[in-house]
Amino acid sequence: MRSLPEGYASIVIGASGGIGSAIAEAIRQDPRAGEIVRLSRSDDGLEVEKEWTVKAHAATLGARTFHLMICATGALTIDGHGPEKAIRQIDHDIMAKQFSTNAIGPAIVLKHFMPLLPRKERSLFVVLSARVGSIGDNRLGGWISYRSAKAALNQIVKTTSIELSRTKPHAILVAIHPGTVATTLTEPFSGGHARQAPDRASRLILQTADGLTSAQNGGFFAYDGSAIAW
Repeated sequence: MRSLPEGYASIVIGASGGIGSAIAEAIRQDPRAGEIVRLSRSDDGLEVEKEWTVKAHAATLGARTFHLMICATGALTIDGHGPEKAIRQIDHDIMAKQFSTNAIGPAIVLKHFMPLLPRKERSLFVVLSARVGSIGDNRLGGWISYRSAKAALNQIVKTTSIELSRTKPHAILVAIHPGTVATTLTEPFSGGHARQAPDRASRLILQTADGLTSAQNGGFFAYDGSAIAW
């Protein structure tokens, strides 16, 4: 990460998942990286659906600052329910949980962890989203709850980025689609299509983030740096 200071500190939230753990490892391999804080539900009890756990973990970091933050939380299948194929299949409670996990959860992470970004230096906050959250790119339909939750997440990122720019003008907050990565999340839905390895996806995500400019704050990008329609 050449755009960040030597010895930059980072936080990866969702660091026990397939893509989150790969991103944490890619940062560890960066000779310019300093401290890496890895947080997850399974290892640390940070549950994005329970705000008090997010608040408590942010509080333990005190007045320290971090130049790189990654939010790699999310779920496609919830309580055994995968993506719907038609509107008649939606379930109120499952749809609400999709929003809780994939939209509200990351919003709570932003609320409590954004204050740890430095005020006067360049910093990056990457929230992993999904291309299926794009309204303009939706040509297949289906996956109503997951699509809608990710679309809401993209709006949260965009809106919050405007607020962030007023207090920390050198900070950049974006949503990035990691691609179809070979993880347990995508395994049931790959349909025989090629999936990229987590280590490759993580390197590309970090490379894309590293090259962002302030003018791209609040944007929605693919792992390869290409812009995605809202």
